[in-house]
Amino acid sequence: MEKTTLFDKIWDAHVVKSVPAGPDVFFIDKHFIHEVTSPVAFLNLEKRGIGVKYPHRTIATPDHNVPTVDQDQTIKDKLSRMQVEKLRHNCAKYGIELHDLGSAHHGIVHVIGPELGVTQPGMTIVCGDSHTSTHGAFGAIAFGIGTSEVEMVLATQCIMQSKPKKMRISVEGELGNGVTSKDIILYIISKISAAGATGYFVEYAGSAIRSLSMEARMTICNMSIEMGARGGLIAPDETTFEFLKGKQYAPRGEEW
Repeated sequence: MEKTTLFDKIWDAHVVKSVPAGPDVFFIDKHFIHEVTSPVAFLNLEKRGIGVKYPHRTIATPDHNVPTVDQDQTIKDKLSRMQVEKLRHNCAKYGIELHDLGSAHHGIVHVIGPELGVTQPGMTIVCGDSHTSTHGAFGAIAFGIGTSEVEMVLATQCIMQSKPKKMRISVEGELGNGVTSKDIILYIISKISAAGATGYFVEYAGSAIRSLSMEARMTICNMSIEMGARGGLIAPDETTFEFLKGKQYAPRGEEW
C-alpha cells in the first residue's frame, strides 16, 4: 500500500465522489472572494436562478482594486468602484460575511484568513486568485481557482478537481544572518525553474522550514505558484497552534 502524506489525508477526506477516469468532486471548507473574480460568478448564479449553498463558508473582502489611502472616499476609477459596489450588493443579497473598506478586519484576501483564525489545519480553501496557496502555511490544502469555479463553489460548495501530483522539498540547517524565507523560495525556484513544479502540490519540510515564523511560512507557500505548483503545504506544529490560539474564529474550549 502506498504511504499517505499529509496532503493525501486532507485531500482524501474531502472527496465527495470520484468520477471514473475523471476528476474528484471535492468539498471546500472555506471560500474567500474579492471584487475582481466574483461579480461574473454571482451574475451567472442569478441568471440560472441558483443561490449560494453555504453562505457561512464564504468570506469576502475588496482588496485588488482599492486605494491604499483615503479609503473613506469614493473610488475614482469607475470600473474598480463598480466591482466593489457589486461585491457589497452580492454579499448583502446572499448573506455572505464582508470585511469592507474601513472595517476593522479589511485587508488582503490571503491575509485576513490567518489574522482572524479562519484558516486552520486540515482545511480545504479556495479563492479566485492564484496566491491562495498562502494558506497552505497552516497545513491546509489551498489553491486558486477561476471565475467559473468560483461560481461552482458558491452554488455547490464543491469543485471538480483532479488530484495533483506530490512533491516534497526539504530544507535543512540554520538560516544565516539576513537570510529570509523569500531567499529560500527564490533559491528553490532557481534550482527547479519557474515551471519545475507544474502539476504538483509541494510539501515543504526540514529543520529550516520548521524554524520559520508563520508569516515566513506564508511567504514560502505564497510563492509556490512562481515555480508552477498548484499549491504549497507545511505541516502544522506548535508554532502554528500558538499563532492561531485566541484568534476570533479559532476553536475554543473542548474544540481547541
